[in-house]
Amino acid sequence: MESILLLTVLVVLIFLGAPVGFTLILIPVVYILITDAAPMILIPSQMFSAIDAVPLTAIPFFMLTGELMTSATITDRLVELSKRMIGRMRGSMAQANVLVSMFFAGMNGSVVADTATVGSLLVPAMKKAGYPAAFAAAITAVSSTIGGIIPPSIMMIVLANAGGISVGALFAGGIIPGVMIGLLLMAINYVIAKRNDFERSEEPFSVLALAKSAYRSSFALLIPIVLVGSVVFGIAGVVEAGALTATIALFVGLFVYRTITWENCKGAFIRAFRNSAMVFIIIAASGPFSWLLTSLGAINDLETWLLGYTHSPLMFILVLVLFICLLGMVMDSAANIIVVGPVLVDVMVKAGYPDVQAALVVVVGFLIGSVTPPVGVAFFTAGAIANVRLEKVAVAMLPYLVALFLLLFVLIAVPQFTMFLPTLFGFVS
Repeated sequence: MESILLLTVLVVLIFLGAPVGFTLILIPVVYILITDAAPMILIPSQMFSAIDAVPLTAIPFFMLTGELMTSATITDRLVELSKRMIGRMRGSMAQANVLVSMFFAGMNGSVVADTATVGSLLVPAMKKAGYPAAFAAAITAVSSTIGGIIPPSIMMIVLANAGGISVGALFAGGIIPGVMIGLLLMAINYVIAKRNDFERSEEPFSVLALAKSAYRSSFALLIPIVLVGSVVFGIAGVVEAGALTATIALFVGLFVYRTITWENCKGAFIRAFRNSAMVFIIIAASGPFSWLLTSLGAINDLETWLLGYTHSPLMFILVLVLFICLLGMVMDSAANIIVVGPVLVDVMVKAGYPDVQAALVVVVGFLIGSVTPPVGVAFFTAGAIANVRLEKVAVAMLPYLVALFLLLFVLIAVPQFTMFLPTLFGFVS
């Protein structure tokens, strides 16, 4: 009963607009003050333990890489490359939106950064081209989920650290699901574009123009190749790879494209570390909150409840996906992955799933929640950029969300999609 009351308070406070990190700390502090269940020194101790992990130091480097890319107009080159790849396909700007998110995902790893960067570039252009504002916001928000699935992924790093799973294995396993999501969104785009007679580019597809655009973007495309390749092939750890790619992004912006000034560089560093601090506050705050849930038996109760459905694999999958869906609708995805993610991974492992597949299912599920009303941060960000009522964005997102949750079922039912590359690269036997 206490656990349900505390979770209800958490959800209500988040609905009222309280910062997630502040809320996660406030609840255990108030509980200890009322019950005297533990010395207050436990709060900072648990907070420190939650962030006392070397892999987490990769997060600021990934944030910095994304900021430097934006400051160096690298994203503009990726938009141009995506348009050249799409050609005169119906709904070409919507398709380019998804492709840019796939490219951007390989360099940043943040859903919010993807939404803000790609949205600021393409949403105004899509509206000018005649797309409904709600549709432009919807596809921008939904495609941003790829930013947390195709490596590098900040959420994968966080969950791998909490669950003792190889970051390289998760990075390798996220490639195929990320590409599948991108192709699925593009297929839905095509159907909607044909039905609504959306625009198509006036310039036909040209191999020469594509080659020129690819050449102009070659240094930008080097970033995900170096990052993912170095981690997956064991050349460097995730922290070293993050530092290396941030250095490459800085070098490319300053000396190759020469589109970034030292003033831009300063601003990129400030924004990157401010955004990183927000993530670390949530991670740290999850420490005492997770302790509280464990001490009250909520974690064990959740595990027992879910394992009670393992007698029927189909029922287990249905309950698991519905639970992830409902939790994603009312809580921030970062908090979900940090607080509940390890428990769900452990439950799936006990139900017979590989830990890498389980972790990827949890990450994908909660990242879909990041665009699901009413608290999806990407949902709000895209709506604000498009300057459109959120209920209209929610309606426009429905076909995409249905397809994404169906894909989540497929990822659970067919382990080869998540396990093929980790097995191929020797992360799992």
